[in-house]
Amino acid sequence: MATLPRIAPMLATPGHLPPAATDDRWAYEVKQDGQRAVAYLPGDGSLQLLARSGADITPAYPDLAGLGAVLAGVPAVLDGEIVALDGRGRSDFERLQSRMGLTGSPAKAARMARRVPAHLVLFDAVFLRGRELVPLPYTERRAALEGLGLDGTHWSTPAAVVGHGAQALDMTREAGLEGVIAKRLTSVYEPGVRSRAWIKIRHVRTMDVIVGGWVPGRGRLGGLPGALLVGERHEGGLRYAGSVGTGWSDAERTRIAGLLGVAAIDTCPFDEVPPVAGARWVLPRLVGEVRYATRTRAGRLRQPSWHRLRPDLAPDDLA
Repeated sequence: MATLPRIAPMLATPGHLPPAATDDRWAYEVKQDGQRAVAYLPGDGSLQLLARSGADITPAYPDLAGLGAVLAGVPAVLDGEIVALDGRGRSDFERLQSRMGLTGSPAKAARMARRVPAHLVLFDAVFLRGRELVPLPYTERRAALEGLGLDGTHWSTPAAVVGHGAQALDMTREAGLEGVIAKRLTSVYEPGVRSRAWIKIRHVRTMDVIVGGWVPGRGRLGGLPGALLVGERHEGGLRYAGSVGTGWSDAERTRIAGLLGVAAIDTCPFDEVPPVAGARWVLPRLVGEVRYATRTRAGRLRQPSWHRLRPDLAPDDLA
């Protein structure tokens, strides 16, 4: 059995598509919405999965164990993302959440594997057949990975497209995917580094929301909003959509605090009281615009950030 080096995953930097003039120097991969995992395959038929934190998450995913047998005799360390696919074959983080955190319960992990199968999307090879590939350019590592032919029910190596970044981004938008990762063709693998050689470009969605409450900040933000509790109008009420805690300048945070102070009320304006500790309620008359990545099936905003106040809109305008 080979002794495998521990290699921390390389991380992508949020950003925009590379300039058109350098487009052909980049490869584009679909950005997956799952749990990052490095797969350690010593070649004896076994598999160990380590999360980005270094935690051993192997027991949570018994349906991925067969990858070890596929690579029996081929020691490897492969980088990828564990996802749960929806009915259209797209990664769905909400589905995957039912699989995460089950490392201490093998029986439950096995039951959940039957209900919500996991899929390991492989996108890099950092060690193969006794050789570290970390110093090699992306193109050579990618060729080594594709040469393994790892495509099955529970794992795959999706294609990477060289150039055509704008088209790739448009395709993922039309398909309802999260975005793309741009990877410089000449880039080496930088373990544990958030590198500009990998750029993640997400599709940004926006919506107008009504503020129904807030949670005080801590420390220097004492007395100011640490997060806003927002909702969307529907016939008969205000549906809670989530908590927004980023995106303000200090000046706007202070301005919003003043508006919240004069709108304070004692009762929750949402249809159902959100499970948020320390919430304070306000009259649902303040409208703002937020950016967000996706929405859960329950209608909650994922990764929301504050964009701007909308003094030009009244709550009734959103009905």
